[in-house]
Amino acid sequence: MKSGNSLTLSRPVNSPHLVNFSRPVNLLSPVNLLFMGKLIFLATLFFAGWAATPTYAQESEKDATTWTLTELMHGLAQVKKSRATFVERKFISILKTPLEYSGTLTYIAPGHLEKYTLLPQPESMVLDQNTLVVQSGEAQKRALSLQNYPALWAFVESFRSTLAGDITTLNRFYHVTLEGHSKQWLLILRPVDTQTKNLISEIRISGSLEQINTIETREAGGDYSVMNISKDDS
Repeated sequence: MKSGNSLTLSRPVNSPHLVNFSRPVNLLSPVNLLFMGKLIFLATLFFAGWAATPTYAQESEKDATTWTLTELMHGLAQVKKSRATFVERKFISILKTPLEYSGTLTYIAPGHLEKYTLLPQPESMVLDQNTLVVQSGEAQKRALSLQNYPALWAFVESFRSTLAGDITTLNRFYHVTLEGHSKQWLLILRPVDTQTKNLISEIRISGSLEQINTIETREAGGDYSVMNISKDDS
């Protein structure tokens, strides 16, 4: 992978290999398109409550038995507009310390998402319906149609469909499992499609009621990232 801020697009994502994160990435290199998706979407489910890694404490038998995936989807879908800050740490096997990114997030239902990375360098990624617009630094903005990039599309839908409470679309791309209870739950998404499996083993989203606090993405090669989200009331 070449370093630098070049924004050139050659072809859709079709590589089963993961990005080498030990050096700067070319955001529109085909191999890195899924990584772009992570940078904007790992955190877009997000915008409510202080981030914290949950421990699944026991609740009453009634609460444990009545909390369902349908109720979770309905609760998440009630968030129509929100803003948050994020801190994302990527743990790479060849690096001694994790890479860290921070910035702001905005969501407007049903399909508009924005991620502005402030550190370590400015980047913007905006999804409006099925079009993703990316920009790195002062480089020219580029627009991508998700339908032309199936693996990226699947990754985006893991978040957008959860936000929208669209369990039908979510089941199209993932095997969905819900653990815990209403005040401390864990949603586990495992890819159905082979191409997506070659990139991601599972996505783990945790929260309380309609609030999503952390998102962990585990890559097929063993690397993983954890994003903590904090509501921005300003």
